Amino acid sequence: MTAKNPEQILVVDDDPLSRKLLLHALSHAGYGCRECSSGTEALRIVHEEKQSLVLLDFDMPELDGAEVLKQLRADSDPLIAQIPTIMLTGHGGEESEVRCLEAGANDFVTKPINIAVLSARIETQLRLREMRRQLEKQNEELEAWRLNLERDLEAARLTQRALIPQNPPALQGWEVAAWYRPVIQVGGDIYGWLRMRDGRTLFWIADATGHGASAALMTTLATLLFQHGAAEHNSPSEIMGAVDRDFRSIFGARSFMTAMCVALEPATGRASVVGAGHPPLIVQRKNGKTETIFSSAPPLGLAAAEKISFDETEVELQAGDAFLLYTDGLSGAEENGDAPRMPIERLVELLPKESGSAQALLSGTVENVIPNKNEKVLADDVAALAVRRAK
Repeated sequence: MTAKNPEQILVVDDDPLSRKLLLHALSHAGYGCRECSSGTEALRIVHEEKQSLVLLDFDMPELDGAEVLKQLRADSDPLIAQIPTIMLTGHGGEESEVRCLEAGANDFVTKPINIAVLSARIETQLRLREMRRQLEKQNEELEAWRLNLERDLEAARLTQRALIPQNPPALQGWEVAAWYRPVIQVGGDIYGWLRMRDGRTLFWIADATGHGASAALMTTLATLLFQHGAAEHNSPSEIMGAVDRDFRSIFGARSFMTAMCVALEPATGRASVVGAGHPPLIVQRKNGKTETIFSSAPPLGLAAAEKISFDETEVELQAGDAFLLYTDGLSGAEENGDAPRMPIERLVELLPKESGSAQALLSGTVENVIPNKNEKVLADDVAALAVRRAK
């Protein structure tokens, strides 16, 4: 009778009559079969020919079924080590069942063998084997996808890192410190500084919606928009308006971004602040007192242009005074993703009371807000920028 299934079953039994009966029944059921009378021969066959399943007698001279199965399971070739094996045993009871399963059998059938039961268990093991193969293939495809994603994210990380300033600007009488940490390799936060046409320095920070590569692309756009705006306009309100218009022209109302900028005149310490849906600027005075300056406009790209007014707030910084620009990830860094963000009053309380430098102010704030920051998994991207007038 022609086998209905091209996959082959190896019957291993030292009793010729048992093998003959099994071969006849399995062939009649449509299985392709191969037989052998010893464990040693069985090990040779599975290494020479592909076997779909092994029917293995437990009680055999020389190598018994348990020892054969032990060698199979220890084989370096996973195709051999994972061959589905059904143990055939003449011993009934729990002890015999346990011995079969402990030996590594996928299933067992007691003698005298019920062919219908055996066929059902063979089909079950063949289906499980096929499901395992499909799962392995899916895992391989998933791993390949993961590796490609990792490569893409690494390329995006390097690109974003090139956009984020690595060294503070050279401003006589001023100190600048920055800190950035995305949730994954890349994030939706970005900051920078630019020389304005009137000689002032524009410190800016932005937070795009979302995380990952898509948000990182928006930070690249934000960098270009602020550079273009600073090259074309003379005030922070005009720059923010230009960034908003360009952003909306690209995305329409499909995406938005919060931002804040500070136009600083280094010689006098006078600064103009403009915020668009961004967390408030924190000003820390030399005596430890603090002030907060809130955004005067909604996030960029969110409202119609004719409804937006980018109002400037003036502030003057004396020797020892500093300001802190940050994204909302800082105020949510010590919470889980479902908890509300930290109130601004709490964030202000966590600022170090005495900070002798911009770096001390920034490091102390991050340490107070994000204990064990090197090990902690953040709920959001975090970027922060501290600027301090030297004493």
